[in-house]
Amino acid sequence: MREWIQYAATWIGLKSLGLLPRPVARLVGASFAAVAYALRPPLRRAAMFNLNLAFPDWTEAHRKRVIRRMIQQIGWMAAEFSQFPRYTRANIEKIVVLDGFENFDVARRRGKGVLFLTGHMSAWELAPFAHALYSHPLHFLVRPIANRRVDALINRYRCLSGNQPIEKNKSARTILRILADGGTVGILSDHNTILEESVFVDFFGIPASTTSGLARIALRTDAAVVPGFFPGIVYAVSIVYVSNPPLSFRAPKTRSKTFSKTPRASQKLSKIMCAQIPTSGFGCTRGGRRVRRVKKESTRHSPSSLPPTF
Repeated sequence: MREWIQYAATWIGLKSLGLLPRPVARLVGASFAAVAYALRPPLRRAAMFNLNLAFPDWTEAHRKRVIRRMIQQIGWMAAEFSQFPRYTRANIEKIVVLDGFENFDVARRRGKGVLFLTGHMSAWELAPFAHALYSHPLHFLVRPIANRRVDALINRYRCLSGNQPIEKNKSARTILRILADGGTVGILSDHNTILEESVFVDFFGIPASTTSGLARIALRTDAAVVPGFFPGIVYAVSIVYVSNPPLSFRAPKTRSKTFSKTPRASQKLSKIMCAQIPTSGFGCTRGGRRVRRVKKESTRHSPSSLPPTF
C-alpha cells in the first residue's frame, strides 16, 4: 500500500507540474521544495554542515542565503523534469543552449567512446535529456529507486528523448560494450563511495572518498572523458549547458598511483563548480557525515590498499 501511495503522489505531482506553463511550473516547484526543506530538520543540518565544511569563512547568514538559492534550484529542476514530454528537437534550442559542443564532437570522432563526466549540479536531469534531443542520445548510470513503480515512472521520463539507463549495480560489462561500439555513457561521479570501493582525494581541504570506476574504465578503454555541467538554472528562458575539453588520463607506472591520482581530476571539476556557483550544488545530502567518518579513517585506509571496483 505504501508503495502505491508513493507512486500516486509522484505521478500526480509530475503530471500536475507538467500541465502548467514552464514559468509557473518553476515557481510551484521552488515553493514546494522550500516547504519540503523546512519540514525536514535533518536536511537543514546536513546543508549547514556541508557548507561549513567547504566554506568555513562564510557567515551563517551567507550560508543560509546560498541554501535558499540551492533549494530554489532543486525546485526548478523538478519543474524542468515535469516538462520533458513537451521538449522536442524543434524547441529544445529555446530551452538549452550548448556551449563547447565541439569538445564532445572531437571526443566522439575518436571512435573509442565517450564518458560524460558530470555531477548533481543544477539541472542534472535536463543535461542528458537535452543532449539526446540534439541528436546525440547516450546511456547513463542510475541508482534504482527503492519503489519500483516510481523508478519505472522516472525512467520513462528520462528516456523520452532516446536515452537508456544502466543500472549502477550491473554496469561494468555494459559500459565496456557501449564504449567498444563508440557510444556515450554519462556518469555522475560526485556521490560518496563506500571505503572498499573508493580512493581518497582532497575536496575543499578534506579527504573525501570518491569512486575510481570512471578512471579505471577510461584507462582500460581509452575512451575520451568529457566534463559537462550546467552552471546554474536562472530565470532566463535558455539554460547554458557547458561541455569542457576532454580530460587526459595517463596510466602511471605503479598500480596504486593509477587509482589514487586519476579521480582527482573529476573531483577538482566538482570543486570548481561548487566554489564558483555553490547554489547549483546538491548540498542537502547526508554525505557530510561520511566525510567526517572518512576523515577519521583515512589514515587507516590508504588509496593504495583499496581493492579494484571491478
